[in-house]
Amino acid sequence: MFDIDKLSERFRDRERNILGHEKAMHSAVLVPLLRRNNEWHVLFEVRSHDLKRQPGEICFPGGRVEPQDEDDRETAVRETCEELQIPKERLEILGPLDILVQSQNFFIYPYVGIIEEDTTIHPNEEVEEIFTVPLSWFRENKPELHHLDMKIKPDQDFPFELIPNGKNYNWRGRRMPEYFYIYKEWVIWGLTARILRHFLEFV
Repeated sequence: MFDIDKLSERFRDRERNILGHEKAMHSAVLVPLLRRNNEWHVLFEVRSHDLKRQPGEICFPGGRVEPQDEDDRETAVRETCEELQIPKERLEILGPLDILVQSQNFFIYPYVGIIEEDTTIHPNEEVEEIFTVPLSWFRENKPELHHLDMKIKPDQDFPFELIPNGKNYNWRGRRMPEYFYIYKEWVIWGLTARILRHFLEFV
């Protein structure tokens, strides 16, 4: 029998989450800041060309949230220290950026942190190279903006007879902005550019 009191109890202290979060892949990244030549820079990685997923892409340090991680903040720290091979003590986390929901199945938790000056960085085998960009460059150079049109394509056996207007249903596509920061020989785009642009709003 339905019990409204039990239902009320379940909702009383419930914290909101993202629908479908339990089945999604959760990753955390760090936007690393460091001082070079008396100026603040943002550090980027170029993924190894030997990697199966996104070889050669420019990204921030980060990776999948693992069961042993206390939270996504710890993931960002752990992955950064592993990929750059720096001691945890040389890294200071300033705080979180907004969660990036790339799709129903992929959530990214970005953080901003500082790598202490004069820290020796020896990227591991996942990283082809690292480079830094002065924050002043981003103030003077806006990204190129282009768009991707994401369209809905139902499966062949989709039950059109169950929805209004059937095959003539007016599906809502998605127009997604893509930002391109072109610095010397490097092109920063995709999720990295979206997180970077969000960070630069604070700067």
